[in-house]
Amino acid sequence: MNGTVGDILTVFGVLFTGVLIWAALSPFETLGWWAGWFGDKIYDDAIPPDGLLRIVHPNAKSYILFLSGVGRTSSETLSFRERSFLERLARALPQTVIIDDMFPYSVNNLALTGQPIFARLWRWALRWKQHGPQVAGNLINLRNIFQVLTSADKRYGPIYNQGAAEVLMHGLLRYSYSPQSQTPVILVASSGAAQIAVGSASYLAEWLQAPLYVISVGGVFGSDPGLLAVDHLYQLRGHRDAAVKWANLDAGRWAISASSYWNRARRQGRVSIIDLGPMCHTGRGSYLDTKSTLPNGTIFLDKTIEVVKQIVSNIEKDSSNRAIRPQTPFTPTSSSRATSAAI
Repeated sequence: MNGTVGDILTVFGVLFTGVLIWAALSPFETLGWWAGWFGDKIYDDAIPPDGLLRIVHPNAKSYILFLSGVGRTSSETLSFRERSFLERLARALPQTVIIDDMFPYSVNNLALTGQPIFARLWRWALRWKQHGPQVAGNLINLRNIFQVLTSADKRYGPIYNQGAAEVLMHGLLRYSYSPQSQTPVILVASSGAAQIAVGSASYLAEWLQAPLYVISVGGVFGSDPGLLAVDHLYQLRGHRDAAVKWANLDAGRWAISASSYWNRARRQGRVSIIDLGPMCHTGRGSYLDTKSTLPNGTIFLDKTIEVVKQIVSNIEKDSSNRAIRPQTPFTPTSSSRATSAAI
């Protein structure tokens, strides 16, 4: 009996040590990109438009960049709930360009299933996630969570967030967005992608003249400098969402941290917190669920779409009254590295 317990503890010890090593090495992907080991290419696929998303409207009133949760493996692997949410949002906002083919957990938009070394592992994990036990799929979640933690890290975050911002800027340019335009840009992010949206905002705000917003749908993020770069952040949350509550463990989110970016943003009126009711983070009862209902009978997904639509509509109405933001010309990372080397 004692031998069996010892063996189990040994296995757990090995697994725990392996996870710690994996977490410690996760920033090296970002550092390798900054060092130029992976080149300067931002990967994308020429996907034909589906008639609702990734459509360029001649007189677009706003651009939405959708950053999905930590279960994604590429710019193409949206869940059924996410796809349904975006398609219905596109119908509700016919003059809004909605871009969803971006992978926020890679500094160059390279899909996990396209990586040169571990592609086979991630294809295996994705197959099992879709058709088999969820344990293998949780490897994908864990890997992407480590990227979120890298984004929030004060040491590696600025590098990661610049790469993520370049991916987002590349996405805008692909769909005919002009950096000199006054058309507002809205980052709609869920789960850990909210941290990446907030982190990249510091760079996007420099490259855009237009107003920049973040709509966090059950998003998790820390006290990041990007909170002072966005014109406004809307935090949509359900009171059954434990993951959103975990973000409060960040000391910068505590009321006692008066000088933190989060508390300064709140004092400046840049943050609105909207309670969507008894919604949880993922799965049944989540923000995109089509079966669970509020006490008044409203389906959870309908409520989420209604609130996001109202926010975007208000942004579009107010954009004409905004002052023009000072703009820094968009400079790719290769030029930044050259400047750093010269210094």
